[in-house]
Amino acid sequence: MPVSSAIVTTENGSRYLQQLCKHWSHRFEVNFDPQQGRIKFAEGEVITLTASPDKLDVRIEADDAERLPELNRVVEAHIVRYAFRETLEFNWS
Repeated sequence: MPVSSAIVTTENGSRYLQQLCKHWSHRFEVNFDPQQGRIKFAEGEVITLTASPDKLDVRIEADDAERLPELNRVVEAHIVRYAFRETLEFNWS
């Protein structure tokens, strides 16, 4: 399964994880707590978030590798919107 991931340096990873999970909980299957979140977008598309005191790990899995760039953009745009007080850097790999 194709995977994309980014480690984002921030002291607010738990806050952003929870905001993103709550935001999408009305549309998708979502499970989360302050340290970990899992969002099942569509069949074969899963976003996993892990927060620690100084970073947020974002992992995206998709059956179709061509969907990864779009999913990266969508997830990044939402987190950046929540983090309007700080500049975040996403280096997707």
